[in-house]
Amino acid sequence: MTSQIPPEQAIREQAAEWAVLLDAGCLSPEQMQALAEWRDSDPRHARALEFARSTWADLGRLGSLDGPASSAPRAAAAVVRPVSGRRRRSRLRWVANSAAVLLLAVFAVDRGPELVLHMSADYVAGVGEVRKVTLPDGSKVDLDSGSAISLAYSDSERRVKLLAGDAVFDAAPISEREKRPFVVEYAGASTRALGTRFVVGGEGQGGWVGMLEHSTRVSLGERPLKGIAEQVLTEGQSLRYDHAQGIRPWPEQDPLRASAWQRGLLLFEREPLADVVAQINRYRGGHVLIGDSSLARREVSGMFRLDNLDQSLVMLTDELKVKRVDLPGLTLIY
Repeated sequence: MTSQIPPEQAIREQAAEWAVLLDAGCLSPEQMQALAEWRDSDPRHARALEFARSTWADLGRLGSLDGPASSAPRAAAAVVRPVSGRRRRSRLRWVANSAAVLLLAVFAVDRGPELVLHMSADYVAGVGEVRKVTLPDGSKVDLDSGSAISLAYSDSERRVKLLAGDAVFDAAPISEREKRPFVVEYAGASTRALGTRFVVGGEGQGGWVGMLEHSTRVSLGERPLKGIAEQVLTEGQSLRYDHAQGIRPWPEQDPLRASAWQRGLLLFEREPLADVVAQINRYRGGHVLIGDSSLARREVSGMFRLDNLDQSLVMLTDELKVKRVDLPGLTLIY
């Protein structure tokens, strides 16, 4: 299982803030430069900003002003004058409504990708859920928390598209009755089952494949900038891939350990606490936050049960001899 979880929530909230500032037209040249650098530093930033600006525009202003709503953020009074009760109420109404719009925009930016995922997927596992699915051909899929797949079966192949997360595939074998190959598509690569069980998931800007039983052939859809574009993977092996580096072995990734969530477990061996907490946050309600960077780097080993992560957190903090504060929706470790 990949341990590096991108900070999608922070990206969406930052994008929403930039969208509001852009709409208000109050960015200084220095802020415009900072926005450009932030937007260009990661493809996710540009997508999140576009979505936030579109959401803001679609929601519109909820309040009404004495003058045009669009001029309100730019208005600057040269002389301080007493404000009438009617105008004060109008301004307060605009401020309150603008805050409501901001909250709605942040919510839409945060939930929008999830809603789109639900609309495009055939099977989805909710947060904290490990879902078992049987496909029309008899193949079985275990979806990790927050994972989703869609089916693209045709007369020539049984293609499954992994839309998000990690999944273990147990492909129904080719037989006299079923001659179509079983293929999983994710992050620009296709994994064709030559045997039965394998796991596919995300890794950085690309993906990874781990072989649990028999073998698979992994092929990139486009020639990578460097490295190889195809490789056969045998039992017990893992590989990772992306467009920049191509396909390469990943001997450090034990596919059996990485798919322990399928058995209701999270396994860690000398991994930074930050990575352990990131995984716990995928399965547990609320959010665990580490309040110290040196603590986040401390290595942790252990086996946690998915059905008892609260107790695992208690044991973890006791073992590390650190403090923990539990708040509604938030646990702080420091």
